[in-house]
Amino acid sequence: MTMKMGMRCLTFILFTCDASWSLVPSVSYNAQRLACRAPTNDVVNTGQREEVDDVGFGRRQALAAAFGLATTSFSFASTLSSSPPSANAFDNKISSKYDDRPKRRGPQPKDLGVAIRTNFEGDEFAGLKNCGAAPNCFCSTMVDDPDHAIPAFVWPGSLDQKQAFAQLQETLQAYPPGQNGVDGGGFLMKTFDDNKGYAFVQFEALKNGYIDDVEFAYIEGYGERAVQVRSSSRVGYLDYGVNAKRVNWIAKELRGKGWDAVGIDFTTHRGYALENQI
Repeated sequence: MTMKMGMRCLTFILFTCDASWSLVPSVSYNAQRLACRAPTNDVVNTGQREEVDDVGFGRRQALAAAFGLATTSFSFASTLSSSPPSANAFDNKISSKYDDRPKRRGPQPKDLGVAIRTNFEGDEFAGLKNCGAAPNCFCSTMVDDPDHAIPAFVWPGSLDQKQAFAQLQETLQAYPPGQNGVDGGGFLMKTFDDNKGYAFVQFEALKNGYIDDVEFAYIEGYGERAVQVRSSSRVGYLDYGVNAKRVNWIAKELRGKGWDAVGIDFTTHRGYALENQI
């Protein structure tokens, strides 16, 4: 009698568990993936910087809230919602509205600055970091890559290098976060050396904290008064015009000071404009 009762209880328990699993298979499966998956700082090669990240995170939160997954078995989901907000990168952001949103700044590339690079033909040259295939980067030292190459900024003949970089620094410091709908998270000049002729600035997106790296460098062999330029996104595939809008604002301001600064011309970068829906 005791044996039969035990078997009936065991059968009932197994049936109940199996039935509950079959009622919400996708939720349980996603929850298990959330529990096992660790956060990553790897650069995400996705076609959308804003929408995919926002929707994906919101769906995970909704699943956890709707089905009460705040248990130790689903600790990763609860960690996402309960962890303290990431520290904001830059003080000159235009708003604190999205401070509680997890940021996806991405790792800083290890090979920024002026270094020996290799072009498509295997020849070495001194230049800024090459762009990848994605339409989210521009670099003036990539002369054999028309999809990403842009003209250097040339300072007026009346200035020497230190004076030219002083004007460049003044222009960068006057950059308005949020102009033309970009860089609302502010910016920070990480490196400035007018003796070597180099400046490195990081710009941040307001909502998700994407960081773009922007460099300016005087490199011998590229022209007597030429400042090489590189602006690139860390995260995503498309940039929806962010890098172009940033570079073009800086170029316009420098033209007002007498520089020859073309910026990004969409007639010569039609592929970038089409892919980013500009």
